[in-house]
Amino acid sequence: MNAARIPLVEMRDISLSFGGVHAVDRASIDLVEGEVMALVGHNGAGKSTLIKILSGAYQRDSGSIAIRGETAAIANPREARQYGIETIYQSLALADNLDAAANLFLGRELRTRWGTLDDAAMEAAARNAMGGLNPHFRRFKDPVRALSGGQRQSVAIARAILFNAQILIMDEPTAALGPQETAQVGELIKKLKVGGIGIFLISHDIHDVFDLADRICVMKNGRVVGTVRVADVTKDEVLGMIILGKCPPGAIAGPGAMEQLRSDRRESTAAP
Repeated sequence: MNAARIPLVEMRDISLSFGGVHAVDRASIDLVEGEVMALVGHNGAGKSTLIKILSGAYQRDSGSIAIRGETAAIANPREARQYGIETIYQSLALADNLDAAANLFLGRELRTRWGTLDDAAMEAAARNAMGGLNPHFRRFKDPVRALSGGQRQSVAIARAILFNAQILIMDEPTAALGPQETAQVGELIKKLKVGGIGIFLISHDIHDVFDLADRICVMKNGRVVGTVRVADVTKDEVLGMIILGKCPPGAIAGPGAMEQLRSDRRESTAAP
């Protein structure tokens, strides 16, 4: 890992309570460019709540958020988007009766100088965005209800990156998809990584996590059990972290990338 890189996201000592329940308790996590960070844990572990704080859906009680090393004030989803943060929920939030271009520009439509919808410009932009993401996509005129699950994911992802997302939150992106469509989504994620986009991946599928993620953050009872690199652990060890709340011996654990960056910098300095 390049020691000069500054994490896209640093969330430090984040806490949020609902009544007397600590949904997130002093949780820390971070993300670097071109990385997939998976968040795993049982239902109620706090992973979705932690990420909703980043997306502006919830307001933290305490803790700090930095984007590219600068303190970030995120009070709502609109402010999150100003920092290049986009969320793709499991439902995808697509308008089923509209085609791909209309969905990409939903709420942000392009208009002609006469104030009418500029359908030609929106379709051209949609074709350009989809061309770099999924060059085999051809069904631009069809309503998205007629598309496959993998194609619908393509539309949702293209909508995010069209507006310069640098930090992408993906909530169960392969849920209810078949093997072929799951593989298609995996290819999309790999392309996003090459483009330098950082991805938070929330998933219950441990196989998907190991196929797609670079690091895994395990949460339990609102706390971060540990953050480990996929290359350093087995699936059984991660399952043990989820169930027992303990890191396996020898695993590289900690809040996240910032600590690894500092470690890399020390090793680089010490090298002859």
